[in-house]
Amino acid sequence: MEFSELLDKRYSVRSYKSDDVEEEKLLKVLDAGRRAPSAVNNQPWFFIVCSKEETKAKLRHVYDREWFVAAPVIIAVCIDREVSWKRKDGKDYGDVDAAIALDHMTLQAAELGLGTCWIGNFYADKASEALNLPSHVEPLAFTPLGYPDQLPAKKGRKSLEDIVCWEKFDK
Repeated sequence: MEFSELLDKRYSVRSYKSDDVEEEKLLKVLDAGRRAPSAVNNQPWFFIVCSKEETKAKLRHVYDREWFVAAPVIIAVCIDREVSWKRKDGKDYGDVDAAIALDHMTLQAAELGLGTCWIGNFYADKASEALNLPSHVEPLAFTPLGYPDQLPAKKGRKSLEDIVCWEKFDK
């Protein structure tokens, strides 16, 4: 599959079949995140795989959508702030690093015929509690993972001329 085809294949899935995700596919998705680049190769991420019903019940309080907890697997992508690289002005690159890892996972999932949906609109304090995170580990995002039970909607995207500047900002 061409990379541009893979980009078109990935979409936000909000309805999942109850079919289990094969362990081999799940491990490939997680490994794609592991292989992502990070600032000074610090790899400040943790991936927490949630598939037990009691864990998913706790996650309902984190993001209360039936389709979220109905997915066979939910992956939490977390940042270890003690390990993440900080730029000289204090900018913490943990968010960037973990986002790249999650993007790698969503693309790998799409290639394997699995669906994902990047979830950033959740209660971080409730997520930390549900996942038993220490204070230096922060949840960045969640994605459900499973076989899609819906067709993708048409993606609207801005044109290149709307978002690209040459040599300086000119918008």
